[in-house]
Formats: sequence, structure tokens, C-alpha cells
Amino acid sequence: MHEISVNMEYLNTINAPIAREMEQFVKLFDGSLSHSDGLLGQALAHIRSRGGKRMRPLLTLLMAKNYGDVCDATLRTALGLELLHTASLVHDDVVDEAHERRGQESVNASYNNKVAVLVGDYVLSTCLLQVSQTHNEVIFRRIAELGRTLSNGEILQLTNNADNGLSEEVYFDVINKKTAALFECCCTLGVISVGVDEHQTDEIGRFGKHIGTIFQIRDDIFDYFDEAQIGKPTGNDMAEGKLTLPIIYALNNHPDDAMQKLARKVKNGNISTDEIAVLVDYAKEKGGIDYALKKMEELTLKCHDFIAKNVADKAIATALDTYVDYVSKREF
Repeated sequence: MHEISVNMEYLNTINAPIAREMEQFVKLFDGSLSHSDGLLGQALAHIRSRGGKRMRPLLTLLMAKNYGDVCDATLRTALGLELLHTASLVHDDVVDEAHERRGQESVNASYNNKVAVLVGDYVLSTCLLQVSQTHNEVIFRRIAELGRTLSNGEILQLTNNADNGLSEEVYFDVINKKTAALFECCCTLGVISVGVDEHQTDEIGRFGKHIGTIFQIRDDIFDYFDEAQIGKPTGNDMAEGKLTLPIIYALNNHPDDAMQKLARKVKNGNISTDEIAVLVDYAKEKGGIDYALKKMEELTLKCHDFIAKNVADKAIATALDTYVDYVSKREF
């Protein structure tokens, strides 16, 4: 309960400068995922009920407000990004055969894979419809490109799962494509929606990319600890064939033939729960968690430096600093 209250304090601070705009966003989001037809309407209501913490639209609106006045195009951009993210999660749960996401039943578990794929397609089409209403060719093109990047990242991860290599470089390449690219677009498209030229967004994009990388490393660290509220059991990533930064570091810096053999079993998809527990303990013992936390800390400092240099409004700066801290310290 204490962790939930702390998280709410973070989120309230983040939301403060854009509370009115977020209310507008939520109305748009709920309206875009409402339908009168029986099964489709039920499935969309299920997605709406999952809600989430709205981390991506929060970032989009905060960045837009720092560089201009939030307008309808900003709200439609934030909505398009959130719908694209939502569609990708619905499809990912089918690919991963996942029955839960953040402790709630997935669409494919509530219905079936066929319904989940079709509903994901519907949400993706709704994304494109909403983004078209920005009447901004740059935003529409960048979101279409983002969709391709996210798919590429998922396919790269599948390829990496099947490969016996243990490359930290490939790990970060996957993160860049499947997670960081979305946060990068939240920042760049948010400011483009208020009139910033596309060619002046490189530093802004790097800020978002750093946040997305922190977000994913934090998510991966969760996999090494048993917390029911996270919505996945310890070692779930390894059970799905994924080797993340803590174990990659341990294997590359403290070679052990027995652990390498277990890592290959992860890649081959035939590892047991007990063997996963051995790898989890090994990653912790050999400093894998500490290494991942250090990587996060380096990126967190870069994010705070960007805010100090580029955000003059005190309320927005506080919100963004809190956002970065929340992403790096969140407990679920």
C-alpha cells in the first residue's frame, strides 16, 4: 500500500501542469475506444478498463507545453501514440501467449487469439484515423515509421531469442526499437505538434530515448524479483527465451560453463523453473543488477541535465524531473 501511495504522489506531481489537458486526453481516448457492437464493444471496454498510468501521453503533453501551447493536434498526437502502443501490446500478448499484463487479464485470455488480433487491428486503424486529424504530414509519417520500428524491434527480439549470442549491443538495439523509440516519438512529436521544426528535435528525441531505455531496463530488473503486483512471475522473461541486461552482464564478465549452458537452454526454450532460479541468483551474485542500475543512473543524470538546460517553467521542470525519477525508481 505504501508503494502505491508513493507512486500516486509521483504521478500527481507529474500531472499537475497538464491536469486539464490530460482530462481532455482521457475523454478522447475513451471515446475513440467505444463501440456499440457487442463483442467489439466488450473487448474495447476491457482495454479501456486497464487504463494504466498514461506515461506516454503525460510525456507528450509535458514536452509540448514546454515548447508551446497544447492544441488539438497535440491531443490527437498523444492519442495516436497511445493507441499505437495499445495495439502493439494486444498483439504482443498473442505472440507471447501471455495471460496477464500488469496483473490484469490480457485480451487474448479474456476472449481468444482471433479476437485479440482483430481488436488490435481495430485499435491500430483508430490510431491512424486520429493522427490524420492533426493534418500534419510530418506527425503522420513519423507515427507510421514508429509502427514499423516497433514491429522490427519485436522481430529482432525473436531473432535474438533464437540466437545463442549474448550481446549487450544487441540487447540495447532491441530496447531502442521496441521501447525507446516510442518515448522518443512522444517527445519529438509532442513539440512538433506545437510548431517546433522537425529538424530541431534531435536533442529532444535523445531525451525521450534515454527515458525509454531507463523504462525498459527497470522493467527487466523486475524479472529478477518476486512481486505479485508487477503482474508477472520471477524469471518470466527467461521462460519466454529472453536474456536481459543483468544476466547478459554476468555471463560476459564472469564466464561460467554451467551458466552458459543454462543460458543456451533459455534461448532454446527448454529451461525449467528451477534452472531459471539458478540463473537469477547468479545474475544477482555477479553484480548484474548493480550494473543495470548503474546504466540507469547514467541515463537518469543525462535526462536531468537536459531538463535543467531546456525547461524554464518551474512547474514543468519539476514534473519532468519527477517523471524521470519515477521511471527509474518505480516499483511496478
